[in-house]
Amino acid sequence: MAAVTSSFSFSTLTQSSERKLTLSSTRFLASNSDAFRFRLSFSCHYVGVRASNSASKMVVRCSTSSATDPPTVSETKLNFLKAYKRPIPSIYNTVLQELIVQQHLMRYKRSYRYDPVFALGFVTVYEQLMEGYPSDEDRDAIFQAYINALKEDPEQYRLEE
Repeated sequence: MAAVTSSFSFSTLTQSSERKLTLSSTRFLASNSDAFRFRLSFSCHYVGVRASNSASKMVVRCSTSSATDPPTVSETKLNFLKAYKRPIPSIYNTVLQELIVQQHLMRYKRSYRYDPVFALGFVTVYEQLMEGYPSDEDRDAIFQAYINALKEDPEQYRLEE
């Protein structure tokens, strides 16, 4: 089952040649009992100015997000890769990348609050996952980069151990 809803609104002031365009799109994708909702909002203001020789200039101002929007998953992953630049063996990297996506989605949920029990569980899982990693220093550096990429305090997570 898939449904797509789109709405457009136009308002025009003829004297100043200002047009406002607002696009809003909602998409629903469902498979069995799972439902996903994506919402896209985009706003543009077109301002046309006519000169006496009937040539026109167009100014476009667009905005898509506010400063309070959380980072995207790709930004969090990029922050992790910037903080830890050394290659990670694929047997560890694959699981770490999946964990960071999962934790990112939990971390930036509106109802998120730091939970010491979750921190203890995460540190325990991380330690078990990285048990065979060749270097203790790298293991700690990966942990630091991972938690910092989520804009959390690695020391607070370690205190829960």
